Amino acid sequence: MERHYTTTPFGRRPMSLGMMATQVAAKAVDKDATVHKWHVFQHVREARDAIGATDRALAILNALLSFHPDTAFNGDSDLVVFPSNEQLISRANGMSPATLRRHLAVLVQCGLVIRRDSPNGKRFARKGPSGEIEQAYGFDLAPIVARAEEFKELAEIVAAERRALKLARERITLCRRDIVKMIATGLDEAIPADWRRFQRAYEDIAGRIPRTAVRQVLDALAGELEALWFEVQNTLETFVNSQNKNANESHFERHIQNSKPDSKNEIESRLGKEKEASGNVAETDNVRHLPKRELPLGIVLDACPEILALAKGGEIRTWRDLMAAAATGRACLGISPSAYQEACEVMGEDHAAVAIAAIQQRVEHISSPGGYLRSLTTRARDGKFSVWPMIMALLRAKLDTSRLSGRGVSSASAGLETAGKVVQTENGLAISDALQRSLGKTHRQPPGRG
Repeated sequence: MERHYTTTPFGRRPMSLGMMATQVAAKAVDKDATVHKWHVFQHVREARDAIGATDRALAILNALLSFHPDTAFNGDSDLVVFPSNEQLISRANGMSPATLRRHLAVLVQCGLVIRRDSPNGKRFARKGPSGEIEQAYGFDLAPIVARAEEFKELAEIVAAERRALKLARERITLCRRDIVKMIATGLDEAIPADWRRFQRAYEDIAGRIPRTAVRQVLDALAGELEALWFEVQNTLETFVNSQNKNANESHFERHIQNSKPDSKNEIESRLGKEKEASGNVAETDNVRHLPKRELPLGIVLDACPEILALAKGGEIRTWRDLMAAAATGRACLGISPSAYQEACEVMGEDHAAVAIAAIQQRVEHISSPGGYLRSLTTRARDGKFSVWPMIMALLRAKLDTSRLSGRGVSSASAGLETAGKVVQTENGLAISDALQRSLGKTHRQPPGRG
């Protein structure tokens, strides 16, 4: 006997075109179609917002699927299950009867199940003489087979949207972090730019970021933040490139200075001379006999111990520490920032710091430290100045003072030995011939004066 399935719900429940469309799709399913019911349920769970299902409705759908003994659903299978409300409540984690009825209606409205109501609204199955089910009244799970591909596509779309939303949030987070820290760097380093405008623009965009928003809104805000990020980043990169260019030019100029074999005059005279004390540096060339290597930090500190008082913690271990102490010394000496910046551009930051340390060491003999530094900068630009002779002059003065006071060269020899200008003799340390000549000495120091 041919089965007859009702198409309208029992009692006062109304019929809708959506229910009819679901039944039409269930009838049109390919008889050879086979799906894994739990795989389809997973797709339905991932796409529940697009489908319109609630979490409670999915709990009931999970219970309904568990009442069917087969895992693989076929297009020609009888997929009607008929559990009682008590059985559904038990498998749906004990929800109330009213909640059960409400969310069963949601499953029907979403087209996940079809009602096959009996004449009296009860759920049951009628078996034939052979024990097979001839007629069943309850919930038809045929849409699980008929709409399996649709549910899979919806799940993929939802997953892609979720990934896009996550990426939009990550873009916003990264841009916000970078912009805040780059603006702080620009303000701290006093880089010339309108940082207050950048800060106001950032605050305006950040103030429009909602707690929860659709991806399109977040994408638009992320685009605004990225445009601001690019502008701030470009400002910093332009400044850094200009500084690197100046440093490279200064480094190149120093190489030219160090390679001059025919300079007109001898090494720069002592810093205590009256002409230099007034800030009017003589137009001489002090780069005649320069070492081919960089000036060791130990020699600088041995020649200029006064700079240690300006260092943080009273210690200078690296060139960076010396440059930080020189920045403090520049302010203490009354040298303008522009004069020091010009010296850094022409000499390089390390040699400018050495010049500041030397000026600090002999500050009582220099009436205008700022004018003196500008004069040194002008000579360095013309290739007529290097910090090597300046430090050697300070060391020579220290050696002369130590010799007169009977203390020998012990305090200066450690730094000079680092530069390769002190030699070891049988009786102790002695100044090498090269250093004697570079310091203008006409006689050797007797061996044993350590």
